[in-house]
Amino acid sequence: MSPALPLATPGQSLDLLQDLIRYAQALPAVRTGVVHPCDAVSLAAALEAKTLGLVDPVLIAPRGKLEAVARQERLTLEGIEIADVPHSHAAAAKGAELAAAGEVQALMKGSLHTDELMSAILPSSAGLRTKRRVSHCFLMQVPTYPRAFIITDAAINIAPDLSAKADIVRNAIDLAVILGAKSPKVALLAAVETVSPHMQATMDAAILCKMADRGQITGGVLDGPLAFDNAISSEAAKIKGISSAVAGQADILVAPDLESANMLAKQLEYLGNAHSAGIVVGAKVPVVLTSRADPKQSRLASCAIASILARHYRECPP
Repeated sequence: MSPALPLATPGQSLDLLQDLIRYAQALPAVRTGVVHPCDAVSLAAALEAKTLGLVDPVLIAPRGKLEAVARQERLTLEGIEIADVPHSHAAAAKGAELAAAGEVQALMKGSLHTDELMSAILPSSAGLRTKRRVSHCFLMQVPTYPRAFIITDAAINIAPDLSAKADIVRNAIDLAVILGAKSPKVALLAAVETVSPHMQATMDAAILCKMADRGQITGGVLDGPLAFDNAISSEAAKIKGISSAVAGQADILVAPDLESANMLAKQLEYLGNAHSAGIVVGAKVPVVLTSRADPKQSRLASCAIASILARHYRECPP
């Protein structure tokens, strides 16, 4: 019997990352372009993801660099497909090319910079864009909150305008639903819970809620603006007199900008003992963006999300 999708039973799991890996292991391995894995951490992660049956990797990098890292770390490249390219920029371009041609169904960042990889994916000429804005989602679990949740966007859109925020919300809702959530609750974060013309985040939140009321954003329940305490604590919302179907039950936290989302995610990880996995959505293939500081389990769980998404995209292209 296949395991349940990781978000199908809120509050039941004690180890979200392992749940993601276990679920993805029941699926066929996804052919994944691993872009420039020329350091010990990224190469070892790709090879372990293969060993666990999460990915069927194509290593896109200078062959000499790969072999040098493998020798130094006592890793074997036997049986692994390598697309030999001269440097990291060419690796990013080749990864985008393979994904656009359908030769890989997911991409995974190696030891190059995020900007270098995304600059090869985002142009319309790359053939990987959809009608949506591309955005990043962190799937997180903390000991003090009764459900796994998504934080977005912490890696791609620096200062999103209203249109970009609408797509960020749509992407996060789609991801939550694919992972098993039913009608996910979306908290649109700001510093306060009242609408103020002097705080753009509150204005955007109010408009996004009205867009949901009019059917322009579907699949989830939106509320905002909500301060962070109101979004994650029904008691805090009650004290402030906020009546909300989202407060204290948020499945998705939408931050006003990349800086606030990134700081929130990292604070939860380093001070709140959060487990996290990340994925880029909104393109034709999922993109695993990992940091050099990410623990191994987070990297593997991110591969697991990519595997789950890639399978869904085969049946329902984005």
